[in-house]
Amino acid sequence: MSKYAAPHSAIAETLWPAVPNPVSALMLALIQQFERSERWPRELVEEQQFRQLRPLLEHAYLGSPFHRARLEAIGYRQGQPITTEFWQAIPVLTRREVQENWNEIVCKEIPEAHGRVLQDSTSGSSGMPIKILKTDLMQRLWEAATLRDELWQGRDFRLKMGVIRRDPEGVVDPSGRRLENWGAPVATVYPTGPLVLIDSRNTTDQQAEWLLRERPDYLLSFPSILKHLARHLRGSTVPSLKGVRTFGELVEPELRALSRQVFGAEVADVYSAAEVGYMALQCPAHEHYHVQSELVRLEVLDADGRPSAPGEAGRIVVTPLHNFAMPLLRYAIGDDGVLDAAPCACGRTLPVLRDIRGRARDMLVLPSGARRFSLLGTRGLAGVPGLLQIQVVQKSIYEIETRLVTRPGFGPSEEEQLTAHLQRALGEHLAIRFTYHAEIPRAPSGKYVDFVCEVQD
Repeated sequence: MSKYAAPHSAIAETLWPAVPNPVSALMLALIQQFERSERWPRELVEEQQFRQLRPLLEHAYLGSPFHRARLEAIGYRQGQPITTEFWQAIPVLTRREVQENWNEIVCKEIPEAHGRVLQDSTSGSSGMPIKILKTDLMQRLWEAATLRDELWQGRDFRLKMGVIRRDPEGVVDPSGRRLENWGAPVATVYPTGPLVLIDSRNTTDQQAEWLLRERPDYLLSFPSILKHLARHLRGSTVPSLKGVRTFGELVEPELRALSRQVFGAEVADVYSAAEVGYMALQCPAHEHYHVQSELVRLEVLDADGRPSAPGEAGRIVVTPLHNFAMPLLRYAIGDDGVLDAAPCACGRTLPVLRDIRGRARDMLVLPSGARRFSLLGTRGLAGVPGLLQIQVVQKSIYEIETRLVTRPGFGPSEEEQLTAHLQRALGEHLAIRFTYHAEIPRAPSGKYVDFVCEVQD
C-alpha cells in the first residue's frame, strides 16, 4: 500500500474501472513519482533538474528571441550540458522585463505532448500585471501538486470543504453556493464530500454568518481574510475545524495563533504563484516549507546575485521546469526567503524554505465600516494599455488614490478604462484619483504591495 493512500481508506470506497480515465491515471502516476523523488538525495534532485533544464533552455533559445539573446551573451551552445556555474551566469529575469518583452519571451511553437496553450494573468501583490501562457501539462502538474498537499496534510476527502475566495461564476450572494464535490484534482481520483463556497467580496460579517451556518470541516482562503474572520469571531462559539489551508499571502504567527484559538485548527500554507505554479508546500509536521523541486528550481540570492548562505535571507528566484510556452528562466518572484541547510526531520529530503517575506494584502473598508478582501482583478488590469504598475491606496471610505507607473501615451481614455474597472472591483461609491510615479517603492518587507488601506478602525 502506498504511503500516499487516502486517509480513512477513502481509496477503498472507489470502485475503479478496469481502465481509469487518462487524467486520473496521470494524477496517480505523478503522485507515485513524487512519493519516490521527495526522498531522493539532493545531489540526484539537482542532477534531474539540470537534465530537465537542458531541453528547456534549448527550446527557449530556438523559440524566444529574448532568451536567445541572453543565452548567446553568456556563450550558450545548443545541447550543451548545464552546470551550476553556467546556470548562475544566466541573468535574473525581473517582472518589468517580462512586461516589456512579453512578445519576445513567449514561444510560438510548443511540443505537441504539452497539450494546449492556456492564457491567464496576474498582478500578484506586486501591482504589475502580466499575461501568462501555460500548457495543459503545466495545469496537470499544478493539480498533482495540489493533490500532493491534500495527501501530505492527511485530509479526509469525505468531509465538507469550505472555501472563501473569488467565485469563478461571479456569484457574490452571501448565502454562498454548494457543489457536490471538492472538484479537480481530488474528485478526479477520490470520492469526496461537498464543497461550499462564498465569494471573498462579501463582508467579514457575511463570511462569519456563512461559516457558522455551513460548519465545514476544512476551510481554504487567503491569510488576510482568515485573520479578519478569526478576529471577528473571537469570543463566539465557533465549530472546530479539522484544518485551515491558506495560499497567496504571507502567513504571520498571529494568524497561526488565532486559528488555534478560534478555529481549533492548525494552518497549512502553500507557496505558489500563477506564473510559476507551486514553489513550496508546508511540511505536514512543521511550519516551514518543502520546495517542490520536481516542478521548479528555486534559488535564494544575496544582494550580489550569489546564492545566500544557508540560514541567510535573500531574494527568491524561481524557474518553472516545464513551461515551454512562456519560459521564465531565473525569474525574481518578488519575495525574500531563507533556505536551511539541514534536512527536515520528517524524512523528506526536499529543500527546506522558511521565513517567506512579502505577499501581504490589506482589506478594503466599506461605508458601513465592514471590511472585505481587496481583489483588484488581474485580467482587467492586464487589459489596460500602457499600465506597468499600480498601487491602490484607500485614503478614506470614499476616496482612492491610484498610483501608476505607465508607458508614454497613457492618457484620459486609459484612465477612464481603469476607473471603470476599479469601481467594478472595489465599489461604485469610490472616487478614484490618479497620481503618476517613476517607480512605486517596496514595502518594508521588500515586496511591492498593490493595495494599502489607510482608513483607521
